[in-house]
Amino acid sequence: MSPLLHSLAALAQAAPAPQQAPNQTMALFMPLLFMGVIFYFALIRPQQKKQRETRDMINSLKNNDRVVTNGGIHGVVTGIKDRTVSLRVAEGVKIEFDKTAIVAVTRRDAAVDEAA
Repeated sequence: MSPLLHSLAALAQAAPAPQQAPNQTMALFMPLLFMGVIFYFALIRPQQKKQRETRDMINSLKNNDRVVTNGGIHGVVTGIKDRTVSLRVAEGVKIEFDKTAIVAVTRRDAAVDEAA
């Protein structure tokens, strides 16, 4: 029998590894659990907070709010529907956008500012 086969046969007949105690198994999973907690607080939670703030901002849009779209267009809200918002971008020019295109409200109640 070749030395390689002899070594493989010896390894195959070796006794199985002893079972680990429950506290040793828990110690192996602690770093994974710790990394999961860090991942949640560093990535998932801030993203959920940003999505919630954006949703609240879109739901609180009113007429005469100055907004910016994700394309960089600045305008004043003139009408709000279920899924869309009409913006006045110049005198006599109105464009209808999806609500999700609004990324920021730059100034609330622009009519008061224009009158002043």
